Amino acid sequence: MYTEAFITIAFGIAFVSVCAAVLAVRRVKKQISEISEALEDIKNGNGNRRILAETHELTAPLAYEINDIILSYENRLSACHKTDETNRQLMTSLSHDVRTPLTTLIGYLDAAHKGIVNGKQRDDYIETARRKAYDLKEYIDVLFDWFKLGSNEFSMNISTVDLTELTRNILTCWIPIFEDAQIDFAADIPERPFKVQIDPDGYMRILNNLIQNIISHSHADKVEIVLSGQEGNIKILLSDNGAGIDKEDLKHIFERLYKCDKGRSEKGSGLGLSIVHQLVSKLNGTITAESAPGEGTVFKLLFPLAE
Repeated sequence: MYTEAFITIAFGIAFVSVCAAVLAVRRVKKQISEISEALEDIKNGNGNRRILAETHELTAPLAYEINDIILSYENRLSACHKTDETNRQLMTSLSHDVRTPLTTLIGYLDAAHKGIVNGKQRDDYIETARRKAYDLKEYIDVLFDWFKLGSNEFSMNISTVDLTELTRNILTCWIPIFEDAQIDFAADIPERPFKVQIDPDGYMRILNNLIQNIISHSHADKVEIVLSGQEGNIKILLSDNGAGIDKEDLKHIFERLYKCDKGRSEKGSGLGLSIVHQLVSKLNGTITAESAPGEGTVFKLLFPLAE
């Protein structure tokens, strides 16, 4: 009697187990079918599709992994679209910013060459053409820097450098330009060395781009640079008393092709500060900006001191 009862219970347990297994298999097959359907939907362009699964389900780890892959793919696709849009804007800007000064340059040189202008007027035309040529060279240099930074060919020659001495040497070349632009310039650079692991050319481009940005856009008549130590870093403050930057614009000044609309000149590629930001990052530094309309702008750079 007990044996029959035991057998009945065993059969009952076995039956329940088989039924549970069958249901589980059916559930897994249904989930796999849903995953397959979702993947087909994603394949057809629906990047917002996600695969739903409860944490206790057998297919949950697979569903979550696929969702992560989809999200990663969408992020990369979004970055590609953003890059394509940036390149499109860059080409539009290039067609205007290069063709316009080039056409003007040719016009002035043709007038001087054909004798349409003579004497002092001819000299003025040649001088104007010279300035236009330098503007064009400046733009092309920035453009090459931009493309080079985005390519695999970009490399840096890192070495231990006294940043105070390097900064002095860079600023020496700017003194005649400040004088010509009627900008008062002051520098506070310590006598003691600050050793930094840095690429000298990269640092020179950073400083040159920042100063050129001030001269071209800020309408300032005073520029000051101050170097000092700060908690294992060297701090470089570059400030001006120019028009300043609106709070909303300030959030975007290091973005590609961004140009401020208020109190700023239309001249420029919109790449200079973006290049600065990328170079600073590649040199393990940080850069921030503080500004307000009518109160000037302060750029703050930090680079770690060499041990």
